[in-house]
Amino acid sequence: MIGTALVTGASSGIGMEFARQLAGRGHDVVLVARSADRLERLAGELRDAHGVRAEVVVQDLSAPDAASAVAEELAARGLSVDLLVNNAGFGTVGRFEEIPGEREHDQLMVNVVSLVGLTHALVPGMLARGRGAVVNVGSVAGFQPSPFFATYGASKSFVLNFSLALWSELRGRGVKVLAVMPGPVETPFFDVIGTRRAAIGARMNTPERVVRSTLRALDRDRGYVVPGLGNIGLAHLMPRRPRRLIALIGRMVTRKVVATPPSPAAAM
Repeated sequence: MIGTALVTGASSGIGMEFARQLAGRGHDVVLVARSADRLERLAGELRDAHGVRAEVVVQDLSAPDAASAVAEELAARGLSVDLLVNNAGFGTVGRFEEIPGEREHDQLMVNVVSLVGLTHALVPGMLARGRGAVVNVGSVAGFQPSPFFATYGASKSFVLNFSLALWSELRGRGVKVLAVMPGPVETPFFDVIGTRRAAIGARMNTPERVVRSTLRALDRDRGYVVPGLGNIGLAHLMPRRPRRLIALIGRMVTRKVVATPPSPAAAM
């Protein structure tokens, strides 16, 4: 399937690598993120390297009207999207009561609300044309409760279940849906989250390997993919244990991200 791919969070990390590999496959690309300068540099690189059309849409996906704003811009430019890559996202880490509520809200707007909004805006056109695909980037944190990553992990659980439901619902109608659930990846994610301890000691994957695995799985209509052999246990073994036990085990593993003990008031 060659056509136009829209990639959110394309200014760095996994999103930038999606844009590069998709342009290498011959896709025209629409690059979406907040950073105009970085998007323009990437667009120029892709035009020069692959001769594709590369459009830039500057949009903060935490805004309430983000998905409709992107859809309106696509319509104004006469663009139809055949492959949507919902890659944009960020995480929070720490004790829930100590994380600013505004930051948690913005996280859910980017990780969940805009993801659903863009999918809702673009899938009808794909169905009408009889072809298309949606790739939603989740995390292995979405396979089980993630203490100290409570909101982030829950948002990625949503991504997995939403994607698999659509994968099932749209089968046989020309539109593929894939959730990609990587472990830690060497990207600016850890700069944004504020600590590399958030990797929980796991071996880092690379954006290049994650995207290659994702595109192979999409070609095969796998429904979901977990890049990296080291993540198989988290994805396929741990979720089959009792949920409360998994939550307690998870706390033992993830509590190292919290450097200081809770305040007496918070511990009461």
